[in-house]
Amino acid sequence: MDPAPGAHVVNAVIQARASSTRLPGKVLRPLAGRSVLGWVVRAAAASPGIDHVVVATSTEADDDAVAEEAARHGAFVARGPLDDVLARFAVAVESYPADAVVRLTADCPLLDPELIGQLVTLWRARPSLDYLSTTLVRTLPRGFDAELVRAEVLAEQVETARGADREHVTSGIYSRPETYSCSGVVVSPAADDLRVTLDTVEDWAVIDGVVAELGDRVGDWREVVAVLRSRPDLARFNEHVEQKKVAG
Repeated sequence: MDPAPGAHVVNAVIQARASSTRLPGKVLRPLAGRSVLGWVVRAAAASPGIDHVVVATSTEADDDAVAEEAARHGAFVARGPLDDVLARFAVAVESYPADAVVRLTADCPLLDPELIGQLVTLWRARPSLDYLSTTLVRTLPRGFDAELVRAEVLAEQVETARGADREHVTSGIYSRPETYSCSGVVVSPAADDLRVTLDTVEDWAVIDGVVAELGDRVGDWREVVAVLRSRPDLARFNEHVEQKKVAG
């Protein structure tokens, strides 16, 4: 989609890699006829206000398949260092310029385009905001995470971020509200006790079960929550899984 003349360009950038310590190859796993990465690209492309979808993967040979899969689903591809995710985002913005980027991860196949579109709408109404997300105050299940960052702020992070902030891309922004203006989207009733992100085999069981109920279509967070509330046996599979912490 081409933006209107004079409009702010907002691209979705999906970080993806084949290597994963807990569930190798997870982003290429088939899920109801398409790869997990294919689900994420589809959701990003369906999000109102997103101009282009870019998959940021590494230059490692292992990620050739990720790059090919991204292109097969119609996404642009940017490649950079495996262990410096922030540098990959820099390549994505350099290759496909934008005024802001929405950061997504390739292990969230049930992403809801409506939520992503809300972030874009809010930012376009107030483009001085540096950061918006669905996670600043978490009320949604893990797996509906989306973060919008102003391109100038991302460029600052590329120059100044160190250590874990380069892996986590945005942690150097939202952890400094005295420096950066941050805002977020919250929902009610809260459902942050649920988890539909893909890190473990238990997560896979939950996601596969939700898709079996809802079918092959873009995510709707309300429907996903409704399934898991009605199926506590399914939600219980991964209730013990802990998210990796942002290291200091």
